[in-house]
Amino acid sequence: MRILMVTTSPPYPATSGGALRAFGILKGLVLAGHEVSLFTLADAPLNPALTTLCAHTFSQPVPRRTRIQRLRTLLLSGDADIAHRLYSKRAADALAQVLHEHTYDIVQYEGIEAGCYLPIGKRAAPHSHHVFDTFNAEAQLQHTIYTIERAQPRRLPMAVYSWLQSRRIARYEGMLCRLADAVCAVSEEDAALLAPYRDDRRIHIVPSGIWVDSYQDGMPTALQQPALVFTGKMDYRPNVDAVQWFCDAILPKLEGAHLYIVGQQPAASVQALAGARVTVTGSVPSVLPFLYGAQVYVAPLRMGSGTRLKLLEAMACGCAIVATTLAAAGLTQEADSALVIADDADGFAAAVRALLVDPDRRAALGEAARACVRQRFDWSVIVPRLLAVYAELSA
Repeated sequence: MRILMVTTSPPYPATSGGALRAFGILKGLVLAGHEVSLFTLADAPLNPALTTLCAHTFSQPVPRRTRIQRLRTLLLSGDADIAHRLYSKRAADALAQVLHEHTYDIVQYEGIEAGCYLPIGKRAAPHSHHVFDTFNAEAQLQHTIYTIERAQPRRLPMAVYSWLQSRRIARYEGMLCRLADAVCAVSEEDAALLAPYRDDRRIHIVPSGIWVDSYQDGMPTALQQPALVFTGKMDYRPNVDAVQWFCDAILPKLEGAHLYIVGQQPAASVQALAGARVTVTGSVPSVLPFLYGAQVYVAPLRMGSGTRLKLLEAMACGCAIVATTLAAAGLTQEADSALVIADDADGFAAAVRALLVDPDRRAALGEAARACVRQRFDWSVIVPRLLAVYAELSA
């Protein structure tokens, strides 16, 4: 098959969960013998790893929206901000030109921010099959953010914004799901939320994964022990909320423990957490040394959806993990048995304390996690599920 992937950032190097998913799919499709091209937004030349893998690569500059433009969208339209965030007419015209000049069996749009190009693709290539690959159930994500932030008076303006956006995103998300020939979700939970958008209620489940072998034999970095580690893109609101809650409500109950917040673009509120017991690293060349140096990996997420690639990475490195139920959503029951689940501050702190004094339990959890992620979440296992979606469309 000839496949065009549409992304809003280069999928390699993978610096976010969305990029990890897009690159895993791209590489998996190529290894399965298919011809894959890439259309992406980028301000710099693409990494040779992409140009080597892809049959063709096409890139356009990343659009820049001013605050005035965003405010105009908020006040003078009923559109979701995310519908315009990475749209530009220049990129839309370039995609249409690519689709006029090349023939593809499948055009796949990675994430809701790439969805703004789905209507253009459908018009330019009506004989291709167009697949919307969602990373989250976005409307529900915004509604969850609203319910958490409305409880904090100082966050009330953001809560109102999230409430408004959740309603607008629901309309936009529904349009994309109806327009696509097939929709892929990363978990059963997300699929259930997206199904009502489609008349056939058909949402295909294609979990996110990792290339497990690339996480083996990592060397730990020297960390202040006992070391707790959290990883993620640190301007992403669910991640920001998670570390703020952990530092405010959980870390004070863990005498002597040191938290490492590892990830690019830390928001100002995250940087403000740095201190005697908290290290905010910012961007790092690799998260592996931190995962291998951690005594416990923590995932105190209270908002979000999808499959947590950060958890899969920690599992592949053999980490002992304490996570909220929401953080573990999208994983199988086998994966849940390799984690410790806790949802309130006291329970989370107690679970971490118990692991810090029990190295045998940490080792057992780590081995169970490694075995589970290899069996269930390696891309070699997941890509055939996506190929089955393509085969169904072709049939």
